[in-house]
Amino acid sequence: MPTFSAHDGTTLAYHVHGHGAPAICLPGGPMQASQYLGALGGLSAHRQLVMLDLRGTGESAIPQDAASYRCDRLVDDVDALREHLRLETMDLIGHSAGANLAALYVGRHPERVGRLALITPSTRAVGVAITGDVRRETARLRQDQPWFGPAFEALEAIIAGQATDDRWQAVAPFFYGRWDEASRAHRAAEEKQTNAEAAAVFGAEGAFDPETTRVALARYAEPVLLLAGEVDLGAPVRAMAEFAGLFPNAEFVVQPGAGHFPWLDDPDRFVATIAAFLG
Repeated sequence: MPTFSAHDGTTLAYHVHGHGAPAICLPGGPMQASQYLGALGGLSAHRQLVMLDLRGTGESAIPQDAASYRCDRLVDDVDALREHLRLETMDLIGHSAGANLAALYVGRHPERVGRLALITPSTRAVGVAITGDVRRETARLRQDQPWFGPAFEALEAIIAGQATDDRWQAVAPFFYGRWDEASRAHRAAEEKQTNAEAAAVFGAEGAFDPETTRVALARYAEPVLLLAGEVDLGAPVRAMAEFAGLFPNAEFVVQPGAGHFPWLDDPDRFVATIAAFLG
């Protein structure tokens, strides 16, 4: 397992899948070990995937300063990885909460990013609001599923500000295109792969400045792909279209039948889309 040193001396790990030109992958969660990404459905057959374990997750060390878990401070870790790999520029893939980090990195170092792929991205860094009505609209696409009733009831409670651990577990099927054995196992592994302390700091006050980030992204002229899942409750299509519109050179793709982890729902379609974009 390769490692490198962050600028504050924290030892960070990354995992390499495949061969060829590297693409740096930033995991979501927030602060979930990169293990959940797997090899992105087989994308590693087309590009070398460099999966970063963010500090305090996976095989990376816990930092001395817990405040360094904040998203804007993680930008330096991404740049330290670039330097370690001796890349002048890099292609960047950000999934879910990892897309916030990718957006902040592009905002700070646009000249160091070639192609940018955002997969079912979180919108916190750019301030795109996702309303309860939009989530309900997305959820109702699944109303023919046997689990829909209890899941939708839990969703209504969460939207009303009455979230509990049990209710979050109840809405889990909304995040997958198929709520099958593989999806259940993927979900069950999430808690052990996530650093809860780090996740609480990730979006702390000062982490995001959406107006500044929007201005920076509007100046980023390199190719961008934003991929949404048709039935993804976490990153609904309407919000994803708005996010894509913040870039001057973005391709917006909706993967049919996909949830928040589109490489699990239809690996062939997902890989074809991302590989064609990355080249």
